[in-house]
Amino acid sequence: MSPHDAAEAANTRLVVTAAVASDVGCVRAVNEDSGIVVVPHDPSVLVRRGVLIVVADGMGGHSAGEVASRLVIETMSKRFYESEGHPGQALREALDAANRAVFKKAGEDPGLAGMGTTCTAVAVIGSDAFCAHVGDSRLHMVRGSAIYQLTEDHSAVRDMVARGIISAAEARRHADRNVLLRAVGTHERVEGTFWAEPLTLRDGDILVACTDGLHDLVDVEELRVEVEAALPVAACDRLVALARERGGHDNITVAVARLASETAAEPSRRPVTTRELKGQP
Repeated sequence: MSPHDAAEAANTRLVVTAAVASDVGCVRAVNEDSGIVVVPHDPSVLVRRGVLIVVADGMGGHSAGEVASRLVIETMSKRFYESEGHPGQALREALDAANRAVFKKAGEDPGLAGMGTTCTAVAVIGSDAFCAHVGDSRLHMVRGSAIYQLTEDHSAVRDMVARGIISAAEARRHADRNVLLRAVGTHERVEGTFWAEPLTLRDGDILVACTDGLHDLVDVEELRVEVEAALPVAACDRLVALARERGGHDNITVAVARLASETAAEPSRRPVTTRELKGQP
């Protein structure tokens, strides 16, 4: 398993404790997934822009998917914090920039032609969450004893469900369940899904972002139980282990973020980014 990114950051209302883990799985030779939790070191940036979580599932064969997913998390984590606009607009700008970066790179190298990636990004600022989404990586929220899926897959089977051709239960087992209608970097422009209004978070909420390597093998109730039972680092470990126990036929990436009032949160530690943990600049 790759190193974790664990961080605690005091927002204006809530403290975010988050972790991300990514694993190659049991079948694939290369991990084409990427994930990151970004916690600004500058307190003023932290208050203004909060914590950003991004997961991406690359496609394109060999190293191309890995290139696409890494470009997305690197570009988004840079451009989101550079933007002076409203957080929702900043996510749009960051996703557009990431799409241009992947599309341009694919055009420059024949070995990367046609590469693309999913992207699910959530920014937590104070008690508000903003989301940008393309593909079939997902964002869930656990609140109380319930779990809610906050994104809708841009997939062929989801489209068939919406048109009444198949049921949701049939979609989960359908042979084409991983066929995407949208991806980042495959076209000059990307059509993402963005929330019209931010989601107001509460003390005790838990956000879970994951790629299909996890949600294909771990159902939502199991997801809820695991993230409620442990802190984010341990929860990520357990969820990856569950997917591997069930065959791990794809790369597996999951990020978990717990929200707590400042008085209820644990004493803060120095924020550590994924990039630092992996020994990158």
